[in-house]
Amino acid sequence: MVSLVIVDTGCANLASVQYAFERLGIEPLVSDDPVTILSAERVVLPGVGSAPFAMRGIHAKGLGPVLQSLKQPVIGICLGMQLLYETLEEGGETVEGLGLIPGTIEKLQTGDLPAPHMGWNTLQTVKQDPLLNGISDGDYAYFVHSYAAFVSDSTLMTAEYGSAFTAITRSKNVWGCQFHPERSSKTGALILKNFLDINL
Repeated sequence: MVSLVIVDTGCANLASVQYAFERLGIEPLVSDDPVTILSAERVVLPGVGSAPFAMRGIHAKGLGPVLQSLKQPVIGICLGMQLLYETLEEGGETVEGLGLIPGTIEKLQTGDLPAPHMGWNTLQTVKQDPLLNGISDGDYAYFVHSYAAFVSDSTLMTAEYGSAFTAITRSKNVWGCQFHPERSSKTGALILKNFLDINL
């Protein structure tokens, strides 16, 4: 059994995520093979770019039902987190997400601040969770995004950029980070390590 699979969605910087886990002593397998993904102990869903494009790629690879059926720990990163939600609104287009987390991804309300939200920002805890072991209010994470999930019952941590939004989310066996843990120094490395330690 493969311990960790990074899903090749066709729209992610897979190497940086892979290296982040390798620094933790794990050799992840990058794959878009349904059997490999289903058999993994843990699954990472990365992504960058456009949500509609990413969902079309997932469906073209036949991975929608595979990802929706996973029972092991799953974590989505950046766009990968957004794909976990029910509805994705981007660029005047509304598409159906994977539906693993309730809610809608919408344009981030930045107020007078420039978009996209890019750079370091602080995290604030809403709920305790094993993914957050050792993470404190005020710890920094690195963000690059124009769309976000509003704060909801699934929110574990928030950040603020013009308005509050979900920085870390969880629903059952599925977690998501709106920021890039692989680019978030000690905070990000600890979150990835915590994900590796989670037992459901």
